[in-house]
Amino acid sequence: MQRLFNDRTKKVEQMGSILNEYISKHWGAIEFKEELKRLVEQYNKLTKGNLFIYAADFNKGRRGIEVSLRQDDFYTIQDILRESPHEKIDFYIETPGGSGEAAEEIARFLHKKFKEVNFVVAGEAKSAGTILVLSGDNISMSETGSLGPIDAQVSIGRSVVSAYDYKTWVDDKRAEAAKTGKLNPFDAIMIAQISPGEVYGVVNSLDFAKILVQDWLVKYKFKNWTISETRQMPVTAQMKEKRAEDIANYLCKHTDWKTHGRSLKIEDLQDLLKIERIDDNPKLADIVYRIKTVIRLIFDTSTDYKLYFCEDCQIARTASVAGTNLHPPVPTPNNQIQQVIAGINCPKCGKRHDIPGYFNISSKTIKKLKLPVNPLIQENDVLVCDGIGCGFSINLKPLKNQIEIQSNKKISFC
Repeated sequence: MQRLFNDRTKKVEQMGSILNEYISKHWGAIEFKEELKRLVEQYNKLTKGNLFIYAADFNKGRRGIEVSLRQDDFYTIQDILRESPHEKIDFYIETPGGSGEAAEEIARFLHKKFKEVNFVVAGEAKSAGTILVLSGDNISMSETGSLGPIDAQVSIGRSVVSAYDYKTWVDDKRAEAAKTGKLNPFDAIMIAQISPGEVYGVVNSLDFAKILVQDWLVKYKFKNWTISETRQMPVTAQMKEKRAEDIANYLCKHTDWKTHGRSLKIEDLQDLLKIERIDDNPKLADIVYRIKTVIRLIFDTSTDYKLYFCEDCQIARTASVAGTNLHPPVPTPNNQIQQVIAGINCPKCGKRHDIPGYFNISSKTIKKLKLPVNPLIQENDVLVCDGIGCGFSINLKPLKNQIEIQSNKKISFC
C-alpha cells in the first residue's frame, strides 16, 4: 500500500512538472497541436507502433456541449483510418462514455481493418469508453488512467438511472409480492407505473453491454491465453468464457460501485485482465503523460471539444464562443497589417466589448505603431469588464485560439 501511495505521489509530481514546463512556454492551441503531432511521432518511433488519439473535453461537457461517444465519432474515425497502411493500431482514448452502439461500430471497424487493436488509457475512458477498451487485443494503462462500470444508464420518466439498479429493484419487488402476496402502498404505486416494455428495455440495455464485453474478451483479449498462471494448466474455451462472464458481471454490478462515474484503476482490474503497466517503461510513460497533458492544454486554450489525431491526420470538433461576433479582417491604415474586431458580451453584466486583434505582429509592435486597442485588456489576454459595479475578468484565450485556428495566423490582442 505504501509503495502504491509513493508511486502515485511521484506520478502527480511528474504530471505537475510536465504541466509547468508547457505553461511556461506561453503557447497557444496551434503550438500545442504541433507538439501533440511531434509526440505521436515519438510514440510511433519508440514502439514501432501506430498511435491514434480520440479525446473529448470533460469540462466542456459539463457546460452543456455534447462530448459523449456518438455515431458521428464512428464515421469520423472510419474516414480517417479507412486507408491506413498499418496492420496494427494503438488507440488512445479519453471519453466520459456515451453510445454503446457507437462503441460496437468502432470496435468492429477497428478489428476488421487492423490485425491487432490495442488501447492506451492514461485519462478516463468511462462507460461506453470502457466497453470499447475491452474489445482490445491488449490494454495499456498508466497510474492516472481509469475505466468505469459498464451498466447501462436508461431514462425512466424524468430521470436517468442505472439499468442494474432498476432491474434489481423490480426483481426484489416481484420476489416480495410472491412471498407475501402484497406490496406496501408506495411500492405498489411505483410498480403500477411501470410498463412491460420499460422492463424489457432495461433488461436488454443491461444485457447488451454484458454480451458485447463477454464476446470481445473471449475473441480478442483472451485469444493468446493458453496456460493458467497459478496452476500452469491448459486454458479451455469454457475457462475463457467463465472469466469473461465474471468480468462483465463485475463491471455491471452498480450496487458495488455506487456511482456510474466510479474510477477503476489498474490495480482494480489487473488480476482479471492482465493490463500492461505503462509506468514500467519510463521513456514510454514520459511520452504518454506528455500526450495527456498537451491534450488538456489544447482543450483549456481553445474551443475544441474533441480531437482525432494521428501522425498523418489531425481533426478537431470546435464549439463557437458564446456571445461573440467576429468581423472579417480589414487592412489598417498602413495597408500592411490586418486587423480583426471581435465583439464579446460580459458573462456577468452583459456589457458589449469590442476587441481589436492584429495578425502576425507582437503586442510591442502594436503599441509602437499606436494602433487602436482596447485599454481594458491586460497583458495575459484577460479583459476586465468596466461595467457598473462589475469588474469581471474575461479570459480571451479561447477566443484568441478560435481565431488562430480559423485563420491559421497568429493574432495579438492589446
